[in-house]
Amino acid sequence: MTIKAILFDSGRVLNHPRTGHWFIPPRFHQYVDRALFEQQDLDVLQNVFQRCVKRIDEQSYVMTEQEEYELFVAFYRDFAEQLPVLKLTEEAIEGIAKDTVYNDEKFFFHDDVFEVIPRLSAAYTLGVVSDTWPSLDRVFRNLNLRSYFSTFVMSSVLGVCKPHERMYTTALKELNVAPQETLFVDDNIENLEGAKRLGIHPVWMLRGSDEVSCGDYTSIKNLFDLEKMIGQFS
Repeated sequence: MTIKAILFDSGRVLNHPRTGHWFIPPRFHQYVDRALFEQQDLDVLQNVFQRCVKRIDEQSYVMTEQEEYELFVAFYRDFAEQLPVLKLTEEAIEGIAKDTVYNDEKFFFHDDVFEVIPRLSAAYTLGVVSDTWPSLDRVFRNLNLRSYFSTFVMSSVLGVCKPHERMYTTALKELNVAPQETLFVDDNIENLEGAKRLGIHPVWMLRGSDEVSCGDYTSIKNLFDLEKMIGQFS
């Protein structure tokens, strides 16, 4: 069956966190003393971030950027309470949350996105299916990328995360395509398996990774690879 649509995860497929960490926005160290932060044990920091993430994940629906901002104020307030040594003020907490939500520079988009996505959109219907919050839509619009995607499925708006089937079926319905006519590009095997169970063709993005493809999944290193191999699914 001919491929008609391509769905993309966003994080680590089209973009990366500019700082290398999803919850350390670009101006983080304007509010958090860098030397003091770097003195903390890495395992302790990782555990604190994981606990904070788990708590915000319990809130299923985040529909607006204002709600997203309020969510991250709670996130960094929780972060500050667990790391009192950082002595974060409420003003600092609100500043970090604002940077996390409203600073478009939080994401680094790969050069191939701006070159390949327009070409793909001329031949296929495109969509984003991402575990994310509402501000991602604004970032895509400000970079003049949003118009290339005919559906933009975000977990916080839908109330479930991948690999829940509703993340994929919502996109399929909005694009009016069958699973067998669709590719899904993600960096997470569990998410690819969720798509595959529905009959969607999975493509494993290994951008910047030392991992090697397993036999069950076609893998790519960048979007140029996707352009080259897409014909094999037709």
